[in-house]
Amino acid sequence: MKSPTVLVVDDTPANLGIVLESLHSAGLRVLMAESGTRALELLARQPVDLVLLDVIMPGRDGFATFAEIRAHPSWADIPVLFMTAVDDPAQKVRALEAGAVDYISKPVHPPEVLARVRTHLELRAARRELQRQNALLEAEIAVRLDAEAQLAHSLDRAVIIADGDGRVVFQTLAATHLLHKHLPQPPSGRVPAEILASDRVVGPAGTLLVQRFSGGQAGEPLVVVHLAEESAPPGPADLVALGLTPRQAEVLYWIAQGKTNGETAVILGTSPRTVDKHVEQLLERLGVENRLAAAARANDVLRPTAR
Repeated sequence: MKSPTVLVVDDTPANLGIVLESLHSAGLRVLMAESGTRALELLARQPVDLVLLDVIMPGRDGFATFAEIRAHPSWADIPVLFMTAVDDPAQKVRALEAGAVDYISKPVHPPEVLARVRTHLELRAARRELQRQNALLEAEIAVRLDAEAQLAHSLDRAVIIADGDGRVVFQTLAATHLLHKHLPQPPSGRVPAEILASDRVVGPAGTLLVQRFSGGQAGEPLVVVHLAEESAPPGPADLVALGLTPRQAEVLYWIAQGKTNGETAVILGTSPRTVDKHVEQLLERLGVENRLAAAARANDVLRPTAR
């Protein structure tokens, strides 16, 4: 694991020799800057985890340097500890009100400085981990909410759920329409025998494709039946065969149509962040590195004769 980096800003670094040695001995990486200007240059070149900042310096003093650190988006969360030999309560209040996390009086006591530095490094690491966990939780919640929305949307699919005796437990409106279209007089409350017996039902209106899945608890068998018309062009549902969830298949379908994540979010009625998460997951499931490769996999299913 990479050691935390501490930037020490003081116009007389020789006075801090014992402090620097103490920080080094604790396994910390230490950078030195003899002015506020030099400190800002170092911050722009490499990441820093904490700043020890002298208040009284020629030119750009500690307060002016601190204001620039806080104004920069990439540095705003870096903990800054002020150091000064001026024992002025008003100055301490000014530093803390400006946003400094601590205030150290000179001459410094190395063990105290090290203890405070360690404490604020640990607090920063804990805060970053919490932010990371919150981001993961928000993404997970977004995906779950999207799954719920997808479930509501799935009521437009032609799905029948029946018990072990063929009695209909649940049936979508789309399934009802297809049954009446391809079987003029389907039995009421039961799955037609031909639907339970065959994967293809041919009639005057065309061919009805049937998929059956067994499930349910022991002693309570259930059969899930999915109906689709053979003449229907390939769509998102066909991409499920690639090992994707139905929602991931929908996202991949629109990627294959050349839509951006933002455009896909509008089409599917969800947030761009949720689509980003689905894209990340479907790329992993497909074992590809980018959207272009994913679209190629999708087109192998959607347009198998294109090559």
